Amino acid sequence: MQCNARVMPQLDKLPLPLTANGAAALFDLPRAACECRIVVAMSGGVDSSVVAALAAQSGAEVIGITLQLYDYGAATGRKGACCAGDDIADARAVADRLGIAHYVKDHESAFREDVVEQFADSYMAGRTPVPCISCNMGPKFTDLLAMAQELGADCLATGHYVRRVMDAAGPELHRASDPARDQSYFLFATTEEQLGFLRFPLGGLPKDDTRALAQAAGLRNAAKPDSQDICFVPDGDYAKIVKLLRPEGGEPGAIVHAHSGEVLGEHRGIIHYTVGQRRGLEIGGQAEPLYVVGIDAQTREVRVGPRAMLAVESARLRATNRIGPLPDVQLTAKVRSLAKPVPVTLAGPLGEGAETEIVFADPEFGVSPGQAAVLYAGERVVGGGWIEETRAATD
Repeated sequence: MQCNARVMPQLDKLPLPLTANGAAALFDLPRAACECRIVVAMSGGVDSSVVAALAAQSGAEVIGITLQLYDYGAATGRKGACCAGDDIADARAVADRLGIAHYVKDHESAFREDVVEQFADSYMAGRTPVPCISCNMGPKFTDLLAMAQELGADCLATGHYVRRVMDAAGPELHRASDPARDQSYFLFATTEEQLGFLRFPLGGLPKDDTRALAQAAGLRNAAKPDSQDICFVPDGDYAKIVKLLRPEGGEPGAIVHAHSGEVLGEHRGIIHYTVGQRRGLEIGGQAEPLYVVGIDAQTREVRVGPRAMLAVESARLRATNRIGPLPDVQLTAKVRSLAKPVPVTLAGPLGEGAETEIVFADPEFGVSPGQAAVLYAGERVVGGGWIEETRAATD
């Protein structure tokens, strides 16, 4: 069957496989592109806008959906600065440029309850949250995916830098080709069923190519800066947001040496501290550098000690997820989004929400309850879970 694909201005001049068939291949469509419908999650950023352009290039029917997740003004105390004002306008302008349908879904209440409130509660409990994972588990890969299916879409495409690789056993989730752009850490909770419906067409591209595509398509946000912070904390001041939601988080307490029990000073609220932190303690005159090694939310104590006290030999994970079968190879784990994967042994079941334990081959530093531990087999993401507690390394 011959299909007429929409051709965006000058896209065919780029040295990338952006013919209609080439673009369609990026979405792994189940049949001829012109018979398919692709829903694109459009945040207003350059990445999701390029995904929409590629989807339009494929010849499929394309629908863009933007979730209005939070009120920037309410989050920061500034008036007249709706979060999504500029981003929604950018997404709508891109959709108009591409000639595709575009809808905005108000999801602020659910986002506040499922992501922002949990973020604040985690800090209040002395934990280090990762709200981007919670967002992917909720509004993006659950609610938005359901909307796409209700619209009769063949797939939901996003601008995440990860790769969906087909294997005999089904689709696998792999790290992006460009290590500097890889976002696989934030997608460990993706289920096998979701992965069957999701598409990540940017996973094989470096960022420079993505921007070149945006410029070639004449998209107004081609030069828009990348987001550097959590979306609802645009200035990076996490404590300010938590204090607005949980004022009691700013109550002072003691800074205590974890070895001796000596009170070394007073802090300005546990929401200002995370495990592994060194700066901002304001306890000079010590014989050696001290780090936050633990936070007791009940007593409001911030416990500090030498770097050696941060060494962890294992971590217990809760609410684990597994993507595909576990291979019989050495697994590695990332315990922070920017951490290097390190060898681990899995000591228990993985998946379906089960608790398990990972044992590090060598002591690992900066492992904090509340963060995620994501497990890899080479480039493939096999799953992960939330760090519930850690066991200190022994001498």
